Amino acid sequence: MKTNAKNNIAKIILYFGLVLLSVLFLAPIVWVIMSSFKTSSELFSWPPTLIGSHPTINNYVQAFARGNFLGFFINTVFVSVIATILTIVINLLSGYAFAKYEFKGQKFLFAIVLATLMIPLEVIMVPIFKVIVAFNLYNNLWGLIIPAVASPTSVFLVKQYYEGITSAYMEAARIDGASELMILTRIMLPMAKPVISVLGILSFMWRWNDFLWPKLVIISREKFTLQLALANFAGEFNVDWSSLLAMSTISMIPVIIVFIALQKYIIGGITAGGVKG
Repeated sequence: MKTNAKNNIAKIILYFGLVLLSVLFLAPIVWVIMSSFKTSSELFSWPPTLIGSHPTINNYVQAFARGNFLGFFINTVFVSVIATILTIVINLLSGYAFAKYEFKGQKFLFAIVLATLMIPLEVIMVPIFKVIVAFNLYNNLWGLIIPAVASPTSVFLVKQYYEGITSAYMEAARIDGASELMILTRIMLPMAKPVISVLGILSFMWRWNDFLWPKLVIISREKFTLQLALANFAGEFNVDWSSLLAMSTISMIPVIIVFIALQKYIIGGITAGGVKG
């Protein structure tokens, strides 16, 4: 009985701690969303209130009316979606090859891939920028997509995941006469849903929230992404906080949708990756 009581107390403390952490992490997001419906006077009122006395959607109307918010949104969706698709395809194939095939120089090439993880982005930013200019991708949305499509982190994740899956499936398929392409598309690829989901979420969030690289590459206002547009709401002498909060709220929606849609595959990957060869 004493053991059960101690276990119950430990569970209560654990749940209380998890709830407290959830509140701490979610509080800023909730405040941004609720404040996006407040008037400017209520936004800076003291003491602060979570819900304004006169909620309004004028902040969203002004945000869409100011500049080309819909165009910025479409640009960001295009960059994030295309970059995510290319990232998944390229890194999935690369990691699969490193994990399931043996070829000359395999270990050396993978060591080079891992070595690139030790190089800070700031070190290679100038060379990458020069390459972008040389290929006429400056001030082009493709200049935001191509440079980081091949990610050493993603290759490493895929390789480690596929090494946790037994090669017996591949051997059995070869005995049945399946081609290597058929083995990849019909057997190994469906097993990779968890790691594909991880790559998709990380890549989409990275591209959606990226500010520094678009700031360097894009100069035309009509090609701005959401993060560049949000930065423009901070003027030299004042900040349009109401519109900024409304745009920030809208910019969070796609990332939340992507995470909710793919999280079940990530949870499933805890057991799917447990099969050892």
